[in-house]
Amino acid sequence: MCRSIKQLRRAEAPATEAEVRAAALQFVRKVSGYRAPSRNNQAAFEHAVNEIAATTQLLLAQLQPISPPKTPQPIVASSPSE
Repeated sequence: MCRSIKQLRRAEAPATEAEVRAAALQFVRKVSGYRAPSRNNQAAFEHAVNEIAATTQLLLAQLQPISPPKTPQPIVASSPSE
């Protein structure tokens, strides 16, 4: 879709409000075809960005947490019994 939108669901740190808004802005720009809308379309553009950002925050809050990567357990070799 849009290469500049990065994945916001991460195990190490939740997405910031600024990251969510930036992703919403990029999405609206891509879908609308406007980098900067005209004054006539500014309100609709901003409304869409706000709605998408809010929906994204809701989605991220409702998703189940990502489990941390599993660290492999060391294989313990048993010594031969005598």
